Amino acid sequence: MSIRRILLLHAGGTIGMAPTAKGFAPKAGLLERALAEMPGAGGDEAQIDLMLLDPLIDSADATPADWNRLAALIVANHDKVDGIVVTHGTDTLAFTSSALAMSLEGLAKPVIITGAMVPLFQPGSDGLRNLSDAIAAIGTCDAGVWIQFAGKLLSGPRARKMHSTDLDAFAAKQSDLPPSRTGTKIQHHAFQPTDIAVLPVAPGGSTHVISYALNHCDGVVLRCFGSGTVPGDPILAAGLAKAAERGIPVVAISETIKGGTSLGSYAAGAILTEHGAIDGHDMTVEAAYVKLTLALSMTRNLPDLRDFIETPLCGEFGKTPPTT
Repeated sequence: MSIRRILLLHAGGTIGMAPTAKGFAPKAGLLERALAEMPGAGGDEAQIDLMLLDPLIDSADATPADWNRLAALIVANHDKVDGIVVTHGTDTLAFTSSALAMSLEGLAKPVIITGAMVPLFQPGSDGLRNLSDAIAAIGTCDAGVWIQFAGKLLSGPRARKMHSTDLDAFAAKQSDLPPSRTGTKIQHHAFQPTDIAVLPVAPGGSTHVISYALNHCDGVVLRCFGSGTVPGDPILAAGLAKAAERGIPVVAISETIKGGTSLGSYAAGAILTEHGAIDGHDMTVEAAYVKLTLALSMTRNLPDLRDFIETPLCGEFGKTPPTT
């Protein structure tokens, strides 16, 4: 039996932290110790190579530039290994998993992202379990970008952090497509700087901020009620009209956890369809933001943006939306 080679790419996060006088902070050597103390990590036939991202990513400060750094390392090592495990902070882990799934075309190996709610070697830590499970999953799961957490293997572009303290912190919606972007060879579609707002509507809430974003940003992800309804507010309507005039994309998604949007179902959402909002169906807010960022990184032509956003890439929709 040939030795399975795995790259463990430590990007940062709670899993690699230790207590200090000012709170938890990154500490060198924890991942090395974890691998040394993990009996049979990956099986006897596995060789695990550890690489630390420099500088490490503070999850709360993660940006699309960090997604590019991770993707570049994955592309550079893709043909050298049988799979890649990424350790990452949990707060923006689902953004990163969506970003890697969408921007890596032709991924032919499993990329499994994990982390911890409690740092390695602290009482009650989930770090060793999550890390061990992620390494073991390299030998069993299909190619694509996955999240391994609390004993569950989840689709990367369908997952969300659902709890701020529980060890079982992540869940994912179902999908009829694998979490990988089809291609003949591995390549990375880089994220470029964009100015995108993610904004919710609320009953009686001010629409001035939303209108400002629609007048000034490169794109907007609008979190709507239910299946895609919004207040019939003249300020919001004027903002949507201005966005249409400017040719910027407005992606409508639902604030609900399940079901997603279906624009045009209710008259209360008519101002969205009248002004050309793009139906985000049941994408998570993380996936919608990432996909809009990637779309704007490639083109500013609205019809092309619409076509890209409405076309499934890597299972980010629950069911393949009908073609129009």
